Amino acid sequence: MGFKTRIEAAISDAINLGQTAPSPAKLASALHYAVSPGGARIRPTILMSVATACGDDRPELTNAAAAALECIHCASLVHDDLPCFDNADTRRGKPSVHRAYSEPLAVLTGDSLIVMAFQILTRHASIDPQRAIGLMNILAEQTGMPNGICAGQGWESEQKIDLRAYHRAKTGALFVAATQMGAIAAGQDGAQWDELGSRIGEAFQVADDLSDALYNEVELGKPAGQDDLHGRPNAVTEYGIEGAISHMKNILGGAISSIPRCPGEAILAKMVNAQAEMLTPVKWRSKYSNLHPGE
Repeated sequence: MGFKTRIEAAISDAINLGQTAPSPAKLASALHYAVSPGGARIRPTILMSVATACGDDRPELTNAAAAALECIHCASLVHDDLPCFDNADTRRGKPSVHRAYSEPLAVLTGDSLIVMAFQILTRHASIDPQRAIGLMNILAEQTGMPNGICAGQGWESEQKIDLRAYHRAKTGALFVAATQMGAIAAGQDGAQWDELGSRIGEAFQVADDLSDALYNEVELGKPAGQDDLHGRPNAVTEYGIEGAISHMKNILGGAISSIPRCPGEAILAKMVNAQAEMLTPVKWRSKYSNLHPGE
């Protein structure tokens, strides 16, 4: 069974449980709306890639970890789009949750998905209680304060922003969670996978900054130009377009070097290179092909 099939099945099972009657119909519908369509499912795919590289001897626990991580990610998107933050009308090519269901239901949808993430891990804890506790701890650390995605959103309210710390929390945190949780699900030490997740997350944020600057709303499936609109720090402003792509190449090159020794080390290196190809904006691939890692 491929990663995508495993991820979608695990998420679907969790959402179905969250919709068990009797439950408020609109909120139950909004839960499904918020997680589908699923986009690339990059974070749970990385989690499964690391788990597989480490042996994946508890695949049901890996599936649960992947679904929990994606629930947190989807919750963050629902909250990011709210009027008090980005005030975004679209997400993944369709109306954002607060536009489709109302602002109160969007808040509740995001909250419910956060709780659901930990429910998923709790339900599967009997597979290996010690690993499950480790998974919950990492997911909590990378979601809340002081260095999780909540902190990342909080940085936007500060007058002086540390760009690296901001990116590390806002975007990098869930990539760190992905690599560490993948290792833990397979019975390995999660700490040594921190650097790989951090570097992939940093590269992803640079790519997001590039896309925000280069694409329009139709191409992105969400509002474009948000960094300039909200006055956020970003890699394009700091490095320029060519400099930002070169910076991303250096980050991903370091990511490959940081992969811990494991049976699937070579496969993970290919995965990072594939992410690099995917992350580089299509409009700039031919012009800056010499900046791709691994070439």
